Amino acid sequence: MSEPSGIFHVKDPQALKAVAHPLRVRLLGALRVDGPATATELAARFGESSGSTSYHLRQLARYGFVEEVPERRDARERRWRPVHKYTSWSELELSGSPEGREAAGFLRDRQIEVLVQDRERFERERESWGPAWSDAAGMSDDAARLTPASVSLLYERFRAMIRELEAADAGGADVERVSLHLAAFPARGYAR
Repeated sequence: MSEPSGIFHVKDPQALKAVAHPLRVRLLGALRVDGPATATELAARFGESSGSTSYHLRQLARYGFVEEVPERRDARERRWRPVHKYTSWSELELSGSPEGREAAGFLRDRQIEVLVQDRERFERERESWGPAWSDAAGMSDDAARLTPASVSLLYERFRAMIRELEAADAGGADVERVSLHLAAFPARGYAR
């Protein structure tokens, strides 16, 4: 079975709105992190009906986020997989319509929710991770005077460094899935 390819750059506000639905964001995230699944498996995981997850998976497929796995264990099974590993969008491209601004805003809010959930989960489970992970995990913040071009370069290098380190660590005995977040927002009038 093939792995999902790179980045899906969304330009259509309708497509971004389609993926911005709360359950669809969770379904797509689960498929990207845990691999292919059926609507029934996802329904059990998220406490939804299989009819609901099936409908939302079809909507994600309609806009190119997921696809059916062609290989089936039996004639009735419909397994779904992500088409792309990541979703991106341009705030500038989508800011031309209220629908685009709303969908982009929802997805930014969802990214912050995921960050908070990841931190809270780690705090609850800290003792089970051991000293090396307790020391390595955490958050950092900084402030710098940068141009928009430099911020874009920062994101590009951040992604490249993640892929480089992921390749170097592949197969390591202590490799774990790590949730990484990078945010950059210009700010005026506040002291750091």
